[in-house]
Amino acid sequence: MLPWNRALRPLAALLLTAAAVTVPATTAQAAGAPGSGWNDYSCKPSAAHPRPVVLVHGTLGNSVDNWLGLAPYLKVRGYCVFSLDYGQLEGVPFFHGLGPVEKSAAQLKDFVDKVLAATGADETDVVGHSQGGMMPRYYLKFLGGAAEVHALVGIAPSNHGTDLNGFTHLLPYFPGAGDLLSKNTPALADQVTGSAFLTKLNAGGDTVPGVRYTVIATRYDEVVTPWRSQYLSGPDVRNVLLQDLCPVDLSEHVAVGLLDRVVFHEVANALDPGRATPTTCASAFE
Repeated sequence: MLPWNRALRPLAALLLTAAAVTVPATTAQAAGAPGSGWNDYSCKPSAAHPRPVVLVHGTLGNSVDNWLGLAPYLKVRGYCVFSLDYGQLEGVPFFHGLGPVEKSAAQLKDFVDKVLAATGADETDVVGHSQGGMMPRYYLKFLGGAAEVHALVGIAPSNHGTDLNGFTHLLPYFPGAGDLLSKNTPALADQVTGSAFLTKLNAGGDTVPGVRYTVIATRYDEVVTPWRSQYLSGPDVRNVLLQDLCPVDLSEHVAVGLLDRVVFHEVANALDPGRATPTTCASAFE
């Protein structure tokens, strides 16, 4: 058994994050994507890839850092690619996705509307990492997103919340801990298994008609646990375990969204299933 001081680290990190983000910061915000053609509002989707792709970062991420790998990967393959910042807290630069998830979903709706207006497309495809793979489901279900989104691809999404390997069950033993999360970092509280937000989101089923869903999970996820909680149930759902594609891939929660080209290949397959090719360990070298 792990020593208690080590076993409590995930819970401590959760609470320290909630406390730390209240400290004012003066660093400049992430200004925009690098000069790679990503977030180019003059981009017009091609006949081969008629839908722009909107990338949705995870908790504590931002529109640039979360997508330094995947955005160029998709752009060079002919997609119009866009990413947004959402869930910002006042005085906290760079580390976003911390505000209430419902409000973040409204920000996503506004951003998708902007992308569709600029590109002239009727629909978009959405790819999200962690919270960014779960939050769009609120937009789809409650904010009219099903009419604007063709496919949602979630990379290690917090679809049914996380128990941080059981450590969130210890919150009642730390007086005020739950209030600290809810007040200072609402998105963290919203993503705890059994939260009011997740209960509302998942009531009546995981999916909405007209949207194709893909979930890509890793068995080594140490943030969204248990990892099978990431999977969705319903029509037009494909749940994928990374290790079924490449058994030697040891990527954990952060790496699958930022660095893993095996994951990137499977994302491309999900966006264009008609041109899909097998995803294997060799996909890391494409």
